[in-house]
Amino acid sequence: MREPTLLPVFGRFGVKPPVAVAATRTRARSVKNVAASMREGFSSHGSLILKLGVVLWIVVILVAVFSILQN
Repeated sequence: MREPTLLPVFGRFGVKPPVAVAATRTRARSVKNVAASMREGFSSHGSLILKLGVVLWIVVILVAVFSILQN
């Protein structure tokens, strides 16, 4: 039985094209940038973050109570 010919997946003759990578220096985040990104996150996902925070707080309290009762 004859096998089908393999089609080139990446560019011509199955060779990957060269990828241009721009080397950029990473800047340290200042407090203003972190505060701005947190403010942006809270404004777009505030209710979800609040609900998750409440659920996590309840879980922490339940784990603490359970560990105290085990001793």
